[in-house]
Amino acid sequence: MACGINTGNPGFALADSQGHFQGFEIDLCRAVAAAILGDPDKIKFSPLSSQQRFTALQSGEIDVLSRSATWTLTRDAQLGLDFAAVTFYDGQGVMVPAKLGIKSLKELNGASVCILSGSTSELNIADYARANGISFKPIVIEGVDPAVESFFSGRCDAYTTDKSGLAAVRASRAGQPGDYVILPETISKEPISLATRKDDPQFSDIVRWTMYALIEAEERGITAATIDSFKTSTDPGVQRLLGVVPGMGAALGLPETWAYTAIKSVGNYGEIFERNLGPKTPLAMDRGLNALWTKGGLLYAPPIR
Repeated sequence: MACGINTGNPGFALADSQGHFQGFEIDLCRAVAAAILGDPDKIKFSPLSSQQRFTALQSGEIDVLSRSATWTLTRDAQLGLDFAAVTFYDGQGVMVPAKLGIKSLKELNGASVCILSGSTSELNIADYARANGISFKPIVIEGVDPAVESFFSGRCDAYTTDKSGLAAVRASRAGQPGDYVILPETISKEPISLATRKDDPQFSDIVRWTMYALIEAEERGITAATIDSFKTSTDPGVQRLLGVVPGMGAALGLPETWAYTAIKSVGNYGEIFERNLGPKTPLAMDRGLNALWTKGGLLYAPPIR
């Protein structure tokens, strides 16, 4: 299985010193490989730029895209893609040098802003400027690294992308993270989703329900370490999730152990989040909107039955 990923985004997708990819979006791909193939390592990762990502999926170069792709109407309706399931609820923000003393985005009227080409960020910042009667000087740059380098070198007054991306850049590239401030405004909704092609609805269903299985596992307290102890559970929902009672695997065209193998391989959604993005990582992110619905967040898995 081939998975399209970011060319480099700490916490989400980044190669270590030995060339092994790690991160939140990497683990989601590994979960899908585990569900389908029984092995999370039977996967090829393809780093893609913003401009390459959808074309690579459309052409069949990759099978699934796990690369900060926002689910929008036009992308869903016009690109021949399915957005299988939201994996991360985000929103666009703006980062500035702390020395500017800027407290609000509206204080940046007339400022130059580095923007990644091929992203929703360019349209969002333009919409915000029109709605608030201010103007920005967009500096549109192809590639994350050149955009980030342009900002840190002083070519732009500000840098805009999803707030998770801003946190990753500040933690890994700023030198002194305290020298940069992420402004409080969130100017867009960015539901980040796994994407597949519309021509294979069975595969889209598998990707979708693998994601939901990870959420369901967290809700039920099932972790990679404890999952085997749940095999003797008398809870019908747990029995269906883990394949003790058959039917869910057959419905997807998979072995009945599909969800068990995925959860055992990478953990539940909460484990994946904490391992890559949580308070004990350099990104130090709170769950926020990405908490379970039972804890005030938006994560909610439809019934696995």
